[in-house]
Amino acid sequence: MIITCPCENKKKFKIDPALIPSEGRELKCGNCDRIWFYKIENNSPIENINISINEDINQINEKQVNTKTNDIGDNNLSSNEDLNKNKETEIKKDLKKKDLKLKTEKSVNKVSKFFSYLVVFLISLIALIILLDTLKTPLINIFPGLEIILFNLYETLKDIKLFIIDLS
Repeated sequence: MIITCPCENKKKFKIDPALIPSEGRELKCGNCDRIWFYKIENNSPIENINISINEDINQINEKQVNTKTNDIGDNNLSSNEDLNKNKETEIKKDLKKKDLKLKTEKSVNKVSKFFSYLVVFLISLIALIILLDTLKTPLINIFPGLEIILFNLYETLKDIKLFIIDLS
């Protein structure tokens, strides 16, 4: 979870949500030493974007109503409508940027998950090889054909090791 400090620097911090209870807690900014109370909202990022879209649309509608009521009988109505349309397009662009930022954060999370799984797979594979090497003699007594397979596995691992050494 990313939390932003309310100071003027708007420093962002990545915090484990498990560290913040549902009733909230005080946090301290490591950048400006400001202390503030933070409570987790139940809204997901997608809900937050939808809420901000609805708020922006409501603001646009309120501004349109205000400008139309203030300019009744005025010839500036069309210019105000043009300004409102420009503001609408700017807000839509901002919303697209927010959506793109959310998508990139999701893709970064997917990449980091992939590498996490890859590391776990490699560690498990190494542990399996160590276990096979440790229990080689009892396993060969039970499965006589396993000796050739283990020998080929160890030779392949040596070849991979030499290949990696040659790369560097």
